[in-house]
Amino acid sequence: MGMQRHIRCKEGDVGEYVLIPGDLERARKIAEKLESPRLISKNREFIVYTGRIGSVAVSVCSTGIGGPSASIAVEELTNIGAKYFIRVGSAGARQEDIPIGGLIIATGAYRGEGTSQAYAPLPFPAVADMEVTLALEKACEKLGYSYFKGIVYTRDAFYVQDWDLNRFLKDAGVVAAEQECATVFVVGTMRRVKVGAILATDSNIWLKEQPSQEEKEKLFKEAEEKAIEVSIEAVRILIEGNKK
Repeated sequence: MGMQRHIRCKEGDVGEYVLIPGDLERARKIAEKLESPRLISKNREFIVYTGRIGSVAVSVCSTGIGGPSASIAVEELTNIGAKYFIRVGSAGARQEDIPIGGLIIATGAYRGEGTSQAYAPLPFPAVADMEVTLALEKACEKLGYSYFKGIVYTRDAFYVQDWDLNRFLKDAGVVAAEQECATVFVVGTMRRVKVGAILATDSNIWLKEQPSQEEKEKLFKEAEEKAIEVSIEAVRILIEGNKK
Protein backbone atom coordinates (compact mmCIF):
# COMPACT_ATOMS: atom_id res chain seq x y z
CA MET A 1 0.00 0.00 0.00
CA GLY A 2 1.15 3.50 -0.80
CA MET A 3 1.08 6.64 1.31
CA GLN A 4 -2.12 6.83 3.34
CA ARG A 5 -4.15 9.99 2.82
CA HIS A 6 -4.72 11.07 6.42
CA ILE A 7 -2.11 9.44 8.66
CA ARG A 8 0.60 10.09 6.04
CA CYS A 9 2.28 6.71 6.51
CA LYS A 10 3.12 3.90 4.15
CA GLU A 11 3.85 0.19 4.46
CA GLY A 12 6.93 -0.35 6.65
CA ASP A 13 6.31 2.77 8.73
CA VAL A 14 4.25 1.04 11.44
CA GLY A 15 4.33 -2.26 13.28
CA GLU A 16 1.66 -4.93 13.51
CA TYR A 17 0.86 -3.71 17.04
CA VAL A 18 -0.54 -0.18 17.37
CA LEU A 19 -1.70 1.76 20.42
CA ILE A 20 -4.44 4.25 19.52
CA PRO A 21 -5.09 7.01 22.06
CA GLY A 22 -7.34 9.89 21.08
CA ASP A 23 -5.07 12.56 22.52
CA LEU A 24 -1.88 13.62 20.71
CA GLU A 25 -0.13 14.32 24.00
CA ARG A 26 -1.03 10.86 25.28
CA ALA A 27 0.42 9.43 22.08
CA ARG A 28 3.71 11.17 22.89
CA LYS A 29 3.65 9.82 26.45
CA ILE A 30 3.12 6.28 25.16
CA ALA A 31 5.87 6.60 22.55
CA GLU A 32 8.34 7.66 25.24
CA LYS A 33 7.80 4.29 26.94
CA LEU A 34 8.88 2.38 23.83
CA GLU A 35 12.47 1.59 22.87
CA SER A 36 14.01 3.98 20.30
CA PRO A 37 10.79 5.79 19.40
CA ARG A 38 10.79 8.01 16.34
CA LEU A 39 8.22 10.39 14.94
CA ILE A 40 6.87 9.08 11.64
CA SER A 41 4.23 11.64 10.69
CA LYS A 42 1.95 14.39 11.94
CA ASN A 43 -1.16 15.50 10.07
CA ARG A 44 -4.36 16.99 11.47
CA GLU A 45 -5.35 14.98 14.56
CA PHE A 46 -3.06 12.10 13.65
CA ILE A 47 0.45 11.80 15.03
CA VAL A 48 2.31 8.54 14.49
CA TYR A 49 5.38 7.18 16.29
CA THR A 50 7.11 3.83 15.89
CA GLY A 51 9.44 2.25 18.41
CA ARG A 52 10.15 -1.27 19.61
CA ILE A 53 9.39 -3.72 22.34
CA GLY A 54 12.42 -5.99 22.16
CA SER A 55 12.94 -6.72 18.47
CA VAL A 56 9.31 -6.08 17.50
CA ALA A 57 8.12 -2.82 15.96
CA VAL A 58 5.27 -1.20 17.91
CA SER A 59 3.51 1.99 16.84
CA VAL A 60 1.33 4.69 18.38
CA CYS A 61 -1.26 6.71 16.45
CA SER A 62 -3.53 9.38 17.90
CA THR A 63 -7.09 9.29 16.56
CA GLY A 64 -8.58 12.59 17.70
CA ILE A 65 -12.07 12.75 19.22
CA GLY A 66 -14.95 10.61 18.00
CA GLY A 67 -15.75 7.87 15.54
CA PRO A 68 -15.05 9.44 12.13
CA SER A 69 -11.35 10.11 12.74
CA ALA A 70 -10.91 6.89 14.77
CA SER A 71 -12.29 4.85 11.86
CA ILE A 72 -9.89 6.58 9.47
CA ALA A 73 -6.94 5.71 11.69
CA VAL A 74 -7.86 2.03 11.99
CA GLU A 75 -8.65 1.74 8.26
CA GLU A 76 -5.40 3.33 7.12
CA LEU A 77 -3.22 1.56 9.69
CA THR A 78 -4.76 -1.76 8.62
CA ASN A 79 -4.01 -0.91 4.99
CA ILE A 80 -0.28 -0.74 5.79
CA GLY A 81 0.01 -3.84 7.94
CA ALA A 82 -1.30 -3.21 11.46
CA LYS A 83 -3.08 -6.24 12.96
CA TYR A 84 -3.49 -5.55 16.69
CA PHE A 85 -4.93 -2.35 18.15
CA ILE A 86 -5.37 -1.15 21.73
CA ARG A 87 -7.37 1.99 22.35
CA VAL A 88 -5.82 3.84 25.29
CA GLY A 89 -8.55 6.28 26.17
CA SER A 90 -10.47 8.29 28.71
CA ALA A 91 -14.05 7.75 29.83
CA GLY A 92 -16.67 8.87 32.29
CA ALA A 93 -17.55 6.16 34.80
CA ARG A 94 -21.25 5.23 34.79
CA GLN A 95 -21.60 3.09 37.94
CA GLU A 96 -21.53 4.54 41.45
CA ASP A 97 -18.84 2.10 42.60
CA ILE A 98 -16.37 3.06 39.85
CA PRO A 99 -14.13 5.88 41.08
CA ILE A 100 -12.70 8.75 39.13
CA GLY A 101 -9.17 7.59 38.41
CA GLY A 102 -10.20 3.98 37.84
CA LEU A 103 -9.25 1.64 35.00
CA ILE A 104 -11.83 0.02 32.73
CA ILE A 105 -11.33 -2.73 30.17
CA ALA A 106 -14.10 -2.44 27.58
CA THR A 107 -15.53 -5.79 26.46
CA GLY A 108 -18.14 -4.30 24.14
CA ALA A 109 -20.01 -1.08 23.41
CA TYR A 110 -23.53 0.24 23.14
CA ARG A 111 -23.57 1.80 19.69
CA GLY A 112 -24.79 5.31 20.41
CA GLU A 113 -22.61 6.93 17.75
CA GLY A 114 -23.10 7.22 14.02
CA THR A 115 -19.87 6.09 12.35
CA SER A 116 -20.23 2.36 13.01
CA GLN A 117 -23.66 2.42 11.37
CA ALA A 118 -21.94 3.10 8.06
CA TYR A 119 -20.23 -0.29 8.48
CA ALA A 120 -23.00 -2.48 9.90
CA PRO A 121 -26.66 -2.11 10.97
CA LEU A 122 -27.40 -1.53 14.65
CA PRO A 123 -28.31 -5.14 15.56
CA PHE A 124 -24.68 -6.02 14.75
CA PRO A 125 -22.66 -6.08 18.02
CA ALA A 126 -19.62 -3.92 18.81
CA VAL A 127 -17.34 -6.31 20.69
CA ALA A 128 -13.70 -6.19 21.69
CA ASP A 129 -11.36 -8.91 20.49
CA MET A 130 -11.01 -11.63 23.13
CA GLU A 131 -7.25 -12.14 22.66
CA VAL A 132 -6.50 -8.45 23.17
CA THR A 133 -8.95 -8.19 26.08
CA LEU A 134 -7.36 -11.14 27.88
CA ALA A 135 -3.92 -9.59 27.35
CA LEU A 136 -5.15 -6.36 28.97
CA GLU A 137 -6.53 -8.31 31.94
CA LYS A 138 -3.27 -10.19 32.37
CA ALA A 139 -1.33 -6.93 32.14
CA CYS A 140 -3.42 -5.33 34.90
CA GLU A 141 -2.94 -8.36 37.11
CA LYS A 142 0.79 -8.53 36.45
CA LEU A 143 1.20 -4.84 37.30
CA GLY A 144 -1.02 -5.11 40.36
CA TYR A 145 -3.64 -2.64 39.11
CA SER A 146 -7.30 -3.17 39.95
CA TYR A 147 -9.73 -2.70 37.07
CA PHE A 148 -13.38 -2.85 36.07
CA LYS A 149 -14.60 -4.65 32.99
CA GLY A 150 -17.76 -4.42 30.93
CA ILE A 151 -19.80 -2.74 28.22
CA VAL A 152 -19.28 0.96 27.55
CA TYR A 153 -21.57 3.55 25.97
CA THR A 154 -20.11 5.19 22.86
CA ARG A 155 -21.71 8.49 21.91
CA ASP A 156 -21.13 11.44 19.60
CA ALA A 157 -22.44 14.56 21.39
CA PHE A 158 -20.19 15.13 24.39
CA TYR A 159 -22.25 17.97 25.88
CA VAL A 160 -25.69 16.39 25.41
CA GLN A 161 -27.10 14.14 28.14
CA ASP A 162 -30.09 11.86 27.52
CA TRP A 163 -30.98 11.16 31.13
CA ASP A 164 -33.58 8.48 30.35
CA LEU A 165 -30.97 6.61 28.34
CA ASN A 166 -28.33 7.24 31.02
CA ARG A 167 -30.57 5.69 33.67
CA PHE A 168 -31.34 2.69 31.46
CA LEU A 169 -27.67 2.10 30.73
CA LYS A 170 -26.77 2.42 34.41
CA ASP A 171 -29.45 -0.16 35.31
CA ALA A 172 -28.15 -2.40 32.52
CA GLY A 173 -24.66 -2.34 34.06
CA VAL A 174 -22.88 -0.21 31.48
CA VAL A 175 -19.60 0.83 33.10
CA ALA A 176 -18.54 3.97 31.24
CA ALA A 177 -19.28 6.50 28.51
CA GLU A 178 -16.76 7.47 25.84
CA GLN A 179 -16.59 8.29 22.13
CA GLU A 180 -14.58 5.74 20.13
CA CYS A 181 -14.91 2.12 21.29
CA ALA A 182 -18.02 1.12 19.33
CA THR A 183 -16.50 2.50 16.15
CA VAL A 184 -13.09 0.85 16.45
CA PHE A 185 -14.60 -2.47 17.59
CA VAL A 186 -16.94 -2.63 14.58
CA VAL A 187 -14.28 -1.47 12.12
CA GLY A 188 -11.87 -4.01 13.57
CA THR A 189 -14.39 -6.82 13.17
CA MET A 190 -15.20 -5.84 9.59
CA ARG A 191 -11.52 -5.48 8.63
CA ARG A 192 -10.50 -8.72 10.41
CA VAL A 193 -8.07 -7.07 12.82
CA LYS A 194 -8.00 -7.38 16.60
CA VAL A 195 -9.08 -4.39 18.71
CA GLY A 196 -9.32 -3.94 22.48
CA ALA A 197 -9.52 -0.97 24.85
CA ILE A 198 -8.23 0.19 28.23
CA LEU A 199 -9.81 3.39 29.61
CA ALA A 200 -8.96 5.75 32.46
CA THR A 201 -11.94 7.41 34.11
CA ASP A 202 -11.97 11.20 34.38
CA SER A 203 -15.50 11.75 35.75
CA ASN A 204 -18.64 10.05 37.06
CA ILE A 205 -22.06 11.66 36.68
CA TRP A 206 -23.57 9.36 39.33
CA LEU A 207 -21.32 10.33 42.24
CA LYS A 208 -23.33 11.99 45.01
CA GLU A 209 -20.33 14.10 46.03
CA GLN A 210 -18.28 15.44 43.14
CA PRO A 211 -14.59 16.27 43.72
CA SER A 212 -13.14 19.55 42.51
CA GLN A 213 -11.93 19.85 38.92
CA GLU A 214 -8.37 19.99 40.21
CA GLU A 215 -8.83 16.72 42.10
CA LYS A 216 -10.48 15.08 39.07
CA GLU A 217 -7.53 16.03 36.89
CA LYS A 218 -5.05 14.69 39.43
CA LEU A 219 -6.87 11.36 39.72
CA PHE A 220 -7.20 11.06 35.96
CA LYS A 221 -3.51 11.75 35.29
CA GLU A 222 -2.55 8.97 37.70
CA ALA A 223 -4.97 6.59 35.98
CA GLU A 224 -3.77 7.65 32.54
CA GLU A 225 -0.21 6.66 33.45
CA LYS A 226 -1.47 3.27 34.62
CA ALA A 227 -3.47 2.77 31.42
CA ILE A 228 -0.36 3.50 29.36
CA GLU A 229 1.66 0.99 31.37
CA VAL A 230 -1.09 -1.61 30.98
CA SER A 231 -1.34 -1.10 27.23
CA ILE A 232 2.39 -1.58 26.72
CA GLU A 233 2.48 -4.64 28.96
CA ALA A 234 -0.50 -6.07 27.06
CA VAL A 235 1.39 -5.65 23.78
CA ARG A 236 4.34 -7.42 25.34
CA ILE A 237 2.02 -10.30 26.34
CA LEU A 238 0.56 -10.47 22.82
CA ILE A 239 4.03 -10.54 21.27
CA GLU A 240 5.15 -13.36 23.56
CA GLY A 241 1.95 -15.28 22.87
CA ASN A 242 2.44 -15.02 19.13
CA LYS A 243 6.04 -16.19 19.40
CA LYS A 244 4.81 -19.38 21.04
